[in-house]
Amino acid sequence: MPTRKPSAAAVSGRLAPRLAAVALDASAEPAPDPVGDAAVEEIFRRFQAANPAPVSDLRYTNTYTLLVAVVLSAQATDRGVNLATGPLFKVADSPEKMLALGEDRVRHFIRTIGLFNTKAKNVIALSRILIEEHSGEVPATLDALQVLPGVGAKTASVVLNVAFGVPRIAVDTHIFRVANRIPLAVAATTDKVQTTLEARVPASYLLHAHHWLILHGRYVCKARKPDCPSCRISDLCRYPAKTV
Repeated sequence: MPTRKPSAAAVSGRLAPRLAAVALDASAEPAPDPVGDAAVEEIFRRFQAANPAPVSDLRYTNTYTLLVAVVLSAQATDRGVNLATGPLFKVADSPEKMLALGEDRVRHFIRTIGLFNTKAKNVIALSRILIEEHSGEVPATLDALQVLPGVGAKTASVVLNVAFGVPRIAVDTHIFRVANRIPLAVAATTDKVQTTLEARVPASYLLHAHHWLILHGRYVCKARKPDCPSCRISDLCRYPAKTV
């Protein structure tokens, strides 16, 4: 079957493909040089020692519900998504059930999530494509995932990493911030940060690197006030505006 071209709805449904090239901090100090390879190795050794098997904060029951949860998480918090998808996934945990539920009822379940109208359309549309073109299964390739409505490079990378064990680093706002602060990569777009990270992170740590970095950014290296005193890699980090 020929590759399906992205529709206008699919393109418009990709809600946050990249971040703006803006300064990470108000101080706008010049970024330090990235840490060396030995420091990168030690950073991920410590992450692994503290959390050997990291998992996503998003709640899901199978590969399909993972895909839907990640689509819904664009420009929304994981907590907010979980509150909406808990009831939704009890009644619709497969493309067939979601399609039978219908757009209006999906919209009702996710009405507390930002951009819920567009997201409801995307969930129904991607469910239909999965049934018609993939026998109801979530495809395991980047190209096939990215033509699904609401699925961009970040969403596809998360699904490949979490569901299929593909060592990819999906760069969200947390990972973008952490990577530029340490810095593991100095780049102005998520695409460039992802490419740099996937080239720099040692192969033995690459599978879980996405989760370690996102959890570090969410709970320790926070945007407004990073918790540097409790950071396990503070001695390796070159961020010039550390808190005390």
